Amino acid sequence: MKDVSRRFLESLIHAISPSGYEEEAARVWQAEARGFAAAVRHDVHGNSHAVINPGGAPRVLLAGHCDEIGFVVSHIDDHGFLWIQPIGGWDPQIPQGHRVLIRGRKGRVPGVIGKMPIHLLKAEEREKVTKLDRLWVDIGAGSRKEAEKRVAVGDPLVLDHDLAELNGRILAGRGFDNRIGAFIVLEVLRHLAKSKLKAEVHAVATVQEEIGIRGARTAAFGIDPQIGIATDVTFATDHPTMEEAVRRFGNIKLGGGPVLSRGPNVHPRLFERFVETAEKRKIRHQIEAHGGATPTDANLIQVSRAGVITALVSTPCRYLHSSCELIHLDDVEAEIELIAETVAGLKPDTDFSLLR
Repeated sequence: MKDVSRRFLESLIHAISPSGYEEEAARVWQAEARGFAAAVRHDVHGNSHAVINPGGAPRVLLAGHCDEIGFVVSHIDDHGFLWIQPIGGWDPQIPQGHRVLIRGRKGRVPGVIGKMPIHLLKAEEREKVTKLDRLWVDIGAGSRKEAEKRVAVGDPLVLDHDLAELNGRILAGRGFDNRIGAFIVLEVLRHLAKSKLKAEVHAVATVQEEIGIRGARTAAFGIDPQIGIATDVTFATDHPTMEEAVRRFGNIKLGGGPVLSRGPNVHPRLFERFVETAEKRKIRHQIEAHGGATPTDANLIQVSRAGVITALVSTPCRYLHSSCELIHLDDVEAEIELIAETVAGLKPDTDFSLLR
């Protein structure tokens, strides 16, 4: 990965961007896009847009959501402790005992998520997972007044984990779901900006996916694409305890290449073009079947307006919705190449007829 792209990825991962609070990630993404896109904008919902080759055909939407799961301060008690509500789908075993970063009114505020020590728990309580509404954040304040000088009800927070490199090509970080997808769609645009394209290509860092796939709905309606390609992460099933997941989702390996989804949420002809491109370019890839609508931006892109020719390309990821998700850079780079080459081959008269 080139240095400029690596710096972009690191900045994006370090942003605090839970659903509804994506401004930090949006600023990073848009600043990078201005270096090569024909136009960059921010819509009223919060989606970040970048376009190349305006006026071309077909009109293509590349979508990757930039929001992550997190928390929001819901109450500050008299002793200065912060009570929180989850944003997105948390495993309640994950947050307790973690350091956090709060995006406060005057900058980032560090804290820790507290809970009762195990020594003081009753025997039956030790076997149970502490519910999220029994966790609080300690910022070292001695009173509500002191805490309110630094934070306010409604401030977002995330678990405090730096990006780490494991064994050279594997990265561990918070929020790869799905800022890696937002990274990939803009890197595809960077690659295509140097090409002679027929298509008009929009890359969008969508918002609020983790709370109901909301940003993709508004972005797709506004752009009205003929073709939509969503990016997200998917379950890597190559680690312990995933035997049942292998039967449900297939044998998806970290480092095995990008994952092409196949099923009702994906247009068969666009899926075929991805496979043909992968085989022609000798790009390692994996295939995952979905029997219905996927829990991704592809879900709502496909049914926008009168319908969109849609595909879903995913990055294998271990430990989703935890504080340390793992991805492989080989998969990321292969996914960028695969999407870019597939889009570069699109023409105004490309035949996507289902009944040939």
